[in-house]
Amino acid sequence: MRTPNNERLASQTDRAEPASSPDGGEGRKAARADRKQSDRRCILAGESSPREGLIRLAVSPSGLVLPDVQAKAPGRGAWIGVTRAELEDAIAKGRLKAALARAFKSGDLQIPPDLPEKIENALARILLDRLGLELRAGSIILGAQRIAEAARGGAVALLFHAEDASEDGRKKLDQAWRVGSEREGSGDRGLVLPLDRMALSVALGRENVVHLAVGHPAAAARIAGLLQRLVHFTGSASDAPARNADSGAAPGAAPHADLGANDMNDDAAAPIGAGRETNTEERTS
Repeated sequence: MRTPNNERLASQTDRAEPASSPDGGEGRKAARADRKQSDRRCILAGESSPREGLIRLAVSPSGLVLPDVQAKAPGRGAWIGVTRAELEDAIAKGRLKAALARAFKSGDLQIPPDLPEKIENALARILLDRLGLELRAGSIILGAQRIAEAARGGAVALLFHAEDASEDGRKKLDQAWRVGSEREGSGDRGLVLPLDRMALSVALGRENVVHLAVGHPAAAARIAGLLQRLVHFTGSASDAPARNADSGAAPGAAPHADLGANDMNDDAAAPIGAGRETNTEERTS
C-alpha cells in the first residue's frame, strides 16, 4: 500500500528515529513532537503549511472520501488548506478528484456532494467540544456581568461573541476588555464566532450563551487555533483578536461604564434546566 506524497506513515518515521539519543527518553519525545509539528502539502494549492492549519481527508475501505479533521483515522490521508468556496469549485471542476487520484494512486474514489458541509460541521463540532472542555476546566467565563468584571480586572485573555450578538453588547464588552488590558484606543475587539447563540448554548449546557471569555492564556491558544481553522475554511474575516479602528468602542470611553440593564439580562451562567426563568432573547447580544 503506497502512501500519498504529502503523508508519511508512522512506521516509516519510527524507523527513521535514532535508536538512542543524548537526552534519552526526552530526546525521543522531542523528536516525535517535531514530527507532529511538521508541514503537510495541500493537494489542491500545492503549498506546504503546518498540519494544524490543514484538513485531512481519509478514504474508507469502500473508497468514500471523508473528512478527518482530527487526523486520527488510520491508513492513508491527503491534506487540503483551501476555503470552502475553493473546495466547492475544485469539486465542480473535477480538480479535487484528480488530486486525490494522484495522492492515493487510485481513481476509484467517491466524493460525496456534501463534503464541504461535512468538513464545516466537523470543524465546528471540535471547536464546540473544546469550548465545553475548557468550561468544565474552569477556563471560560460566561454571563455579560461576569465577563465585564473580569475584563476590567485584566483577567480575560480572549473574548468571543456569538455571530448573532448585538453590536451594542459587543461594543460594551470590547471596551471593558480594552480597559482591563490597558489597550484603550487600540481598536482591539473580541472575536465574532461563526456560531450562533443556540449552538453555543447547546454545546455548553447553558441558557442563552451570547458572549464568553477565556481567562487562561493556554486555553485561549487552544481555542484560537481551532477557531482559526474554521474561519479560514468558511471564509470568515476573523482569525485573530481584531484590531480595527471602527470596532465601535470609542477610545476614551468611561472605563467602568455600566453595561446597562439590557446587557445584564444574560442567563448564560445558569445551567439549562436549573429552574431560572428563561429569557428567549438576550438583549445584550
